[in-house]
Amino acid sequence: MNKQLAIGLKLLALLSLLTTSTVRAAGMVPDTSVVILNEADGEVAVSVTNTDASLALMHVTLVDIEEDREPLVFVTPPLARVEASKTQLVRFILQTDKPLVTQRLKRVIFEGIPQGKPAAEAGQARVGVTVRQNLPVILHPKGLAPNRTPWTDLQWSLQDGQLNVRNDTPYVVRLGQEVQLLPSAGVAMLPKTYVLPGEHISIKAPVGAATQVRFQPATVYGFAVPHYEAPIKS
Repeated sequence: MNKQLAIGLKLLALLSLLTTSTVRAAGMVPDTSVVILNEADGEVAVSVTNTDASLALMHVTLVDIEEDREPLVFVTPPLARVEASKTQLVRFILQTDKPLVTQRLKRVIFEGIPQGKPAAEAGQARVGVTVRQNLPVILHPKGLAPNRTPWTDLQWSLQDGQLNVRNDTPYVVRLGQEVQLLPSAGVAMLPKTYVLPGEHISIKAPVGAATQVRFQPATVYGFAVPHYEAPIKS
């Protein structure tokens, strides 16, 4: 068997495998990676698409984070029937009696509940996977200027074997959990991927001299940006 014939047979086998089994990811997919609700607007709308091949019931759930359980937002509609490949507009409405002072963080879950299973085509095995989309919801105070790099204002310090990070800004800071101490190259792990306004987090620091921390910031939309190095105060 020559080399070209062997390659051809491998390609035919791969093609046969792909045409006899289809893996299909389905679910309700919003048109954004984060919901930003500006207090000045009072509400914001998100377009959600049913990527399933059949009718599905969209279920929208607002979730409070552990640090902030105050009910500040409601969604409408929380339930809706959405046809295949169609979109549904979901409104997030701010409900608070007092002005926001800092950004606030919530989460929202979009879930599609299939209402019928399409028949698989002849010779195909179909696998359906329903995906839950879990997104952050950031409430932005009226009059607060946008800040594209809030992580630059985090305050880092070392004391009694503890690495401390403090956020004295009015912004929610998103970042990776792994923190590298320099120049010792020790690694510490934050308990979560955000630091709230006014929050102080303390974690055990690895042994070794350190004058800086290196971490992976993320934009408000959750996109990673180049690593950032910040000074450590003793």
